[in-house]
Parts: sequence; C-alpha cells; structure tokens
Amino acid sequence: MKKKLAKILELSLDSLGIHNYPLIEIEIPKEEAFGDASTPLAMQLSKLLKKAPRKIAEDVINSIENKSLFRKIDIAGPGFINFTFTDKYLQSLLQNLLLDEKSFLREDLGKGKRILVEFVSANPTGPLHIGHARGAAVGNSLCNLLEELGFKVEREYYINDAGRQIKMLGLSVYARHQQLLGRDFEFPQYGYCGQYIEEEASALYAFAGEKYKDVPFEACEKELTDWVYKRMLDLIKKDLSFFAVKDFTSWISERQLHEKGEVLSAINDLKARGCIYEKDNALWFRSTDFGDDKDRVVIKSDGEYTYFASDIAYHKDKLDRGFDIIIDICGADHHGYVPRIEAVMKAFGYDSSRFRVILVQMVNLLKHGEPFQMSKRAGNFVTLSEVVDLVGADNAKFIFLTRKSDSHLDFDIDVVTATSAENPVYYAQYAYARINSILKNAEEKSFDIRSIKDIELSLLSNKEELSLIKKLLTYPMVLQSAARSYEPHRITFYLQELAKMFHSYYHKHKVITDNIETTKARLALCLAMKIILKDALGILGVTSPEKM
Repeated sequence: MKKKLAKILELSLDSLGIHNYPLIEIEIPKEEAFGDASTPLAMQLSKLLKKAPRKIAEDVINSIENKSLFRKIDIAGPGFINFTFTDKYLQSLLQNLLLDEKSFLREDLGKGKRILVEFVSANPTGPLHIGHARGAAVGNSLCNLLEELGFKVEREYYINDAGRQIKMLGLSVYARHQQLLGRDFEFPQYGYCGQYIEEEASALYAFAGEKYKDVPFEACEKELTDWVYKRMLDLIKKDLSFFAVKDFTSWISERQLHEKGEVLSAINDLKARGCIYEKDNALWFRSTDFGDDKDRVVIKSDGEYTYFASDIAYHKDKLDRGFDIIIDICGADHHGYVPRIEAVMKAFGYDSSRFRVILVQMVNLLKHGEPFQMSKRAGNFVTLSEVVDLVGADNAKFIFLTRKSDSHLDFDIDVVTATSAENPVYYAQYAYARINSILKNAEEKSFDIRSIKDIELSLLSNKEELSLIKKLLTYPMVLQSAARSYEPHRITFYLQELAKMFHSYYHKHKVITDNIETTKARLALCLAMKIILKDALGILGVTSPEKM
C-alpha cells in the first residue's frame, strides 16, 4: 500500500516537472476520518516551490492520472493530502498477503548493512536482575527485527571482567567461605550481599574443601576469583537461555583487551593524533575538542586504567571490524556515556552518526499496586530467573516491550499473570489461539480455503472487516518504522490494537455461518490475522500458542 502510493506520487511529481524532492513520507492517520493514508509532501515542497502548501496539494491531486484506487482524495489542515482507498483495492491487497506472505511482509530495508548490537553486558558479579531482563528483551527483539528487514546483525555481550568489581566478587565469596570454615573473618564493607554469595561459598567448599582455610586472600586471589567469575558468567548465560534470548554471536572480554595490549594501543593511537595530554600525573583524553562537556581521564595518577580507557579500546575495535552501524543498549544511568563515546569516534576519524545508544530504564516490580520484593537471594534486587519463574518468559518479554525503553515501567505481577484482556500478552496470544481454533473447526467441517484466488474477498465489506483489513495492511509500515527508529515496542503497540479489534469483531460477527462463500471469506481474513500475529509475536521473541 505504501509503495504503491509512493509510486503514484512520484509519477505525479514527474508530470508536474518536479524532480528534486525530499523522500516521500506516508503516514497512517490516527483518526479514520482522515483517510487510510496521508502525506505531508505538499508542506515539504512549499519552500522549494515557493508556493502555498494547499495549492501544491491541489496540483498534485489533479496530476494523478489513475484515481481508480481511491474512494476519495482530500486536503486537510495546512496541506496534508489524505487518501481513502476503495474497498476493492484493500481486498486485493489482502489477497496478495495471503498468496505471498513473505514478499508482502518484508522489505529489504537493510540491503545487507552490518549492524553490531551490544546488549545486557551486565557485570559478571551476580545473577541478572529485572532491569537486565528488560534490556535483554529490547536487544533480542531489536536484533530479530533488523534481521528480518535485511540487515546482517551480530549480537554481542561485553564482559566487564577487569578491575575492582571482579576482585570484590572474589573477596566476598572468600569472606563467606572463611566464615563457613569457622574463621572469624570480617566481611568487606563494599562486598556483594545476597544469598547467592553464600551459595557460591558453599560451592567453593564442595569444590576445594579446606584448601583456602589458612591462605590469605592476596595469595589465592587470582585462582579463587577466576573460579567464581566463570561460575557467574555461566549463570548469566543460563539465565539468558532460560529467558529464551537467542545466542550471542560473540562475548568480548575487557580483561583480554588489556592482556592483548589493545587498550594501551588505542590510547597511543589517540596520543599520536594529539588527543591525549598529561595533567596532575594522569593522562587525559581531549573529549571537549569533540563535543563532550569535559575532558576524561584514561590513566590515573597511580597508573591504573579507567573504565573509560577500556571503552575507548572496545569501541575502536567495534569500528575497526567494519560494522556500518553499532548500537549499544545500556541502563539509563549511562546517559553521560553517549557524548564521550561519540567524541572517541570523531577522534579516531569515524562518523559518529554510525553510533547509537538505546537507554533502558529500570523496572518497578509491583503486586496489588504496591512495591514487591520477591526474595533476598540477590541482596537488594529481583533476579531475572525469579521473574521468569513467576510469570513466564513470554509474559515478561511482552510487558518489557509495552513502553519505550527509556520510559519507566511498572511491572505489576497481578496484571502480567491475569488471564483476561487486562493482560496484554494474554490478549494477543489468545487472539492467535482463538483463530487457530476457528480454522481447525472449519477444517473439521470441510471448509477448504487453500485456493485463495477462488475466495470472494469482496464479501468482507462490513465496517469491522474493512477496519481489520486496513490494520493488517499497515503491518509492514509498522515494522519499517520500528526498524528505522530502533524501537521494537512499536510492534507491541500494534499487536495490542490488532488483538482488540479482532476480539471485538469475533464477538460481533460469526466466522462460520450458513453462507459458504461468506464463511470462506471470513476464514481467509482469520488466516491473514494468524499470519500477522505469528510474525509479530515471533519478532518480539514471544511464542504463538496453538491453544489456550
């Protein structure tokens, strides 16, 4: 529908002798009164042509040679051109969807461009929490979406396995292990709390017995810390698998960046470019030269590298690998991270527009509308595995995607576990299961809809049916807009609206009727609904249950 309309407008502009025009934007009006599709083209051309937008809109409409696809074309507001298609044209597009769903649903938006999406990347110092789960849902669905639209996507997890936090993990487990062995050992002030540390101490005892009983931490630090760190990383991988997140293409270790000399090499490269200077016995990056609000320390006065030094090397490595676009999905507390990494890219001579950060806000867990803490296992946060155990991976992923990622999200357990319209994922999955039941019932009654070309889709003519058809036909546009904006939650919004429309239609109109041809047409509509629901849920990483 969008491509056809864009082509018609291109021909119209050519006939008017207008050749240097902006990208033709086509939108779906929020109100049905404004038609099935709309374009702000006349307003975009106003400055170029030095004419009033409404006059340009009139000229464009008058120059459209074939108006047979439209029931009406009108001008609204300052110059929007609104198009209302004929029922026949909409029904023909529905037939196209049913005959060749793949070519109808997909457009090669990516053209093979390589995209690296880094997401989750939680410190391997404990189980993943509910905030990481939201980031995992966003990253997983975004990768699915971009892959479906022709991008070559790689998924990456950056392991922060160097520095103080890993040492503190080892010391925390060591302290609990010493206490388990009967020693009066003081727990570190900033140690990691929670039952999982005690569990690791017990596992260490089962593995090593009293091997470390009289050994100072400094003497066994590397051996013990490596042991517990690897167990934490395995736990993270297990949690992500439990959450049904697709496997990461690569796991990049911060520690290995240091060991391979890549961090020092990146700093030396910046130094050669005149972007590093010394002050107060420390090395600083001239990030203010590239738009940051202040310069950043890369090597402290005691010779220790900052986390930012590792980030420099890591992002240089990403760019050197030849990706067209790199996307980092981070917690909302990383908002200050954006300008400094953009500064790094500019300093190395890369186009910073190739870099995109998606911020993910934390999640408020509620029960009966009140804050809810499920357990003390992780100290002061709720783990991903606890959430999935309670509400299921499908419910969690869908709810995490019901709002834009940088918006706060209230995750109410009562709503997420409800088997009613109150629960948006249940409502969407139930629409799919209900359609599956209808089609199975029709098959048992010997209705055959395999020959789509023989079905009289013109019988789909009541208001609800036409509205459903229009909604189905906008799905490819929803995918494209979600991909261009890197916002998979737009698909979730669409699904909720589509499910609501279908359930309303189902309660108002019988699908299987005494009229064979009407029944076949309505079954075809149900089949189209099933195709779109399954596709959209799949991109979100949510299953399509055959029955509920």
